[in-house]
Amino acid sequence: MSEGSSASAPQVPSNPAPQPLPGNPRSAPDIVAILVEKFGDRIRSKNLETIDPFAVVDAASLLEVCRFLKADERLKFDFLNCVTGVDYLEPDAKKAAKAGFEPHLEVVYHLSSFRHRHRFVLKVILPRWKDGKTGELPEVPSVDSVWRAADWHEREVYDLIGVVFTDHPNHSRILLAEDWIGHPLRKDYEYPLEYHGIRGR
Repeated sequence: MSEGSSASAPQVPSNPAPQPLPGNPRSAPDIVAILVEKFGDRIRSKNLETIDPFAVVDAASLLEVCRFLKADERLKFDFLNCVTGVDYLEPDAKKAAKAGFEPHLEVVYHLSSFRHRHRFVLKVILPRWKDGKTGELPEVPSVDSVWRAADWHEREVYDLIGVVFTDHPNHSRILLAEDWIGHPLRKDYEYPLEYHGIRGR
């Protein structure tokens, strides 16, 4: 290197300013309005005042509504957070009259959109027993074909609450043994006295 020359300092690239994520998050009233515009009275009811706003659809319309929620560019619900089941039953006859609801089951779908960064909840309300026949489990279509994450979630709801997911690719218990009797998260479930010689209660 000749006298008087100096090495140039390495160029340090400046960090670009963070860019906002693409998307157009929508409010729960906007989402419900889009659903009502598309499906009309097949959106049976809604509650926008609760912590997790939701809409209710019939089991017969569930699959079509879910496909729309995932595909529509305004919604793009590309992620199924979870599927849960709830048994609305007051087993105490003295309290049942004041419970404020008729006995029923609910299947609850929590959805998210990575693109738009919004969330929503969809519900299906079912009778506790199909056609009112005790022991006959109610049915709802599987949404596994829409969101693959539904697979194990639906199996858990079947296992513990007793809802049949029609057209599920592997409709079987996931936590309990296949020969287990009953569905333990039902409010009127009676724990067995024993299971294969193991004392239960």
